[in-house]
Amino acid sequence: MDAHSPENLYPYTVSRPIYSNPTFEEDNERQAREERTLRERLSRTCGSVWTRQALKVVKGVFPVIDWLSRYPIREWLPSDVISGVSTGLVCSLQGLAYALLVSVAPVYGLYSAFFPILTYFLLGTSRHISVGPFPVTCLMVGSVVLTLAPDDHFLLPGNGTGVNGTEADGIVVDVEAMEAQRIMVASSMTVFLPIQVVMGLLQVGFLVRYLSDPLVGGFTTAAAFHVLISQLKIVLSVPTNNHSGCFSILYTLIDVFTNIRQTNRADLVAGLLTIVIVMAVKEVNSKFRHKIPVPIPIEVIVTVVAAGISYATELESRYGASIVHSIPRGFAPAQPPNTELLWNILGSSFSTAVVGYAVAVSVAKVYAAKHDYTIDGNQELIAFGFSNVFCGCFSGFVASTALSRTAVQESTGGKSQVAGIISAVMVMIVILALGNLLEPLQKSVLAAIVIANLKGMFMQVTEVPTLWRQNRADCFIWLATCLASVVLGLDVGLLAGLVFEMGTVVVRTQFPACSTLGNIPGTNIYRNMKDYKNVRHLIFPGIKIFKCNAPIYFANIDYFKERLRVTVGFDSVRVFKKRNKALKKIHKLIKKGKLRATEVSLGVDNKGFESEQDSGRESGQVEDGDWPVPEVEVRVDWALELPVRVSVPKVQIHSLVLDFSAVSFLDVVAVKSLRLVVQQLLISFFWTNSGMFIPVLLHLLPLKKFFSTESLE
Repeated sequence: MDAHSPENLYPYTVSRPIYSNPTFEEDNERQAREERTLRERLSRTCGSVWTRQALKVVKGVFPVIDWLSRYPIREWLPSDVISGVSTGLVCSLQGLAYALLVSVAPVYGLYSAFFPILTYFLLGTSRHISVGPFPVTCLMVGSVVLTLAPDDHFLLPGNGTGVNGTEADGIVVDVEAMEAQRIMVASSMTVFLPIQVVMGLLQVGFLVRYLSDPLVGGFTTAAAFHVLISQLKIVLSVPTNNHSGCFSILYTLIDVFTNIRQTNRADLVAGLLTIVIVMAVKEVNSKFRHKIPVPIPIEVIVTVVAAGISYATELESRYGASIVHSIPRGFAPAQPPNTELLWNILGSSFSTAVVGYAVAVSVAKVYAAKHDYTIDGNQELIAFGFSNVFCGCFSGFVASTALSRTAVQESTGGKSQVAGIISAVMVMIVILALGNLLEPLQKSVLAAIVIANLKGMFMQVTEVPTLWRQNRADCFIWLATCLASVVLGLDVGLLAGLVFEMGTVVVRTQFPACSTLGNIPGTNIYRNMKDYKNVRHLIFPGIKIFKCNAPIYFANIDYFKERLRVTVGFDSVRVFKKRNKALKKIHKLIKKGKLRATEVSLGVDNKGFESEQDSGRESGQVEDGDWPVPEVEVRVDWALELPVRVSVPKVQIHSLVLDFSAVSFLDVVAVKSLRLVVQQLLISFFWTNSGMFIPVLLHLLPLKKFFSTESLE
């Protein structure tokens, strides 16, 4: 074989005993291998780690598995039962009342108070909120319902006689068809809220944080005005047209006062008495909440008494009072949404979903902090999304949480969502057995209950003076959102308020708070010189500290440079041009022999700014002919009178400290501009009155990656 063949290029030697299979087995004892079945192999491969991860995922999707397995029955169950019964009665009555805001039959309010609780019990993370109808979201749904299914679409020829405005001037309203279409619109809009589920799966629950407390406060206060006006016509029992959108409140008020002579006295008296009694007893509950073991269920008492009086005195037949009429027993069959309505209600569905979620999470966070547990915002999105889809399939409308109802559930001792399930059982009893007993109930009583529960929203007006003292920008957000929502409607008003809020953020960063800092005598503390009387300039004259309290980016860099110019007291570009012009004239005088000067190098070689001359030319701030000429080698004391007729601005400082400790970020435009600003200031400070070279100091560590050490030396 050839010695240079590939086999012989890399020779190697093996030094070990030569084994046969029997001798190898004899010298090396074989270890018995454990045989495992396929199931055992899969179990070992997955192991306990996979099991724990899978269990964690399941508990994340269904939080009920986690807390229900640790539920202390003896300690919590009695309190949850009492709370569930009390909350269930309130849920039933508020469901009936809030259905009027959606412009559908009261029975659908009962469905909306029942179905969402079931899914939230499985998916929700809050132990205390009571899920169900909320006045603001109900009104937002109602505005869409009245827009897509107004009375005018269901007019039929009539004989000119009718009751409660169903028939007049030969025209009759097909009430049955109208109610069917309206509940179809409301339930379809509710089913089209899985956008909450999508947002939860995408983990974008943080977007709701853009709905600040002032914005939500102004919006809910405006919604309370809308609710009040919408229920006013029911309390007075006067006929009005259906209005939605811009100036709907004004048009409704015009209709109410136009037909004020048609007010039904029985409905008016019942409504006013209900408002007074409910609000008075709620004040008693609030004032003596530590002494009363269970709040007085005044809504339940008033409703039962009003229904009994209406039935006994026959208010409908004798006085023409408007009553609930039919509350059918049992549940409506499940029905799919009307997909033809999708594009008409998609935008309103999104805004309603955001508002409902924002309110629910805000309330949930309050009680979570009070009882020392946490909630998952993204899981709440998923929970409310599925709750609304499930509720909409059974002829319900949008669910969130009502502040008063949640307060009842928590104040009566509710410890978990077991109280919610028991409240759902109470609502189911009303749907299946007790609903017909409420048929004689006047609608004005339900409307009065809604109005009485708006007190908390209207009391938010008292926050305006506090906001004005604390932060006027937040006060303007509150006022702008409230005014826009009242005038333009809730959907457009919310969008306008959000745009205004974003605008205030942009304005506050585009015009940042810049200040000149001074020293507090006897300390090393530096504060804004305009805020304190005893603040003084630094011990050494000629030094200034300039602070910026906002990010610096393309939108505010010009404002920043202007404030910096005001602080230093001169325009560095103008100073540079004037000095350069004076130097050129001095150089000419020296050449002609009319002036003597000590030859000294004009400056030092600063490599950190070699490229800045090009950037200055490109930006157009310094012309080509304005850069110092290397042949000019004179030293000038700029504080003295110059031998040439050139007015050079005086530079009163020799050092500048830029305090960027509050600057969170810089963009590319800001970095380029700051480099040029530093260069211009360095040229202005290059020769001071004492002939010293003084730098500009940057007090911001992140800027090291933008400004080299050489450029700051």
